[in-house]
Amino acid sequence: MKKAVEVKALNGNRIWIRFADGVEGEVDLSHLAGRGVFTAWADRKVFESVHVDASGAIAWNQELELCPDALYMRLTGKTPEDSFPALKTPVDA
Repeated sequence: MKKAVEVKALNGNRIWIRFADGVEGEVDLSHLAGRGVFTAWADRKVFESVHVDASGAIAWNQELELCPDALYMRLTGKTPEDSFPALKTPVDA
């Protein structure tokens, strides 16, 4: 699992993340805003409460969090196989 170590809310529905391996950058989450549990982000204070929880996930509260692996791949453009070499089959290797 890719572990986030720092996160900050930015303008709009964007966040800046830094991972334990040094990868860092901005991720636009506007495609989630207003959908399901993400309607909570309509309150800017909720969006700005983003933090890294004890497991390294990006969280806003106990019900609202995002998988750090998915955000890592979105940030880097890597595939699951690139990010986790153990997933490669012998044919892929």
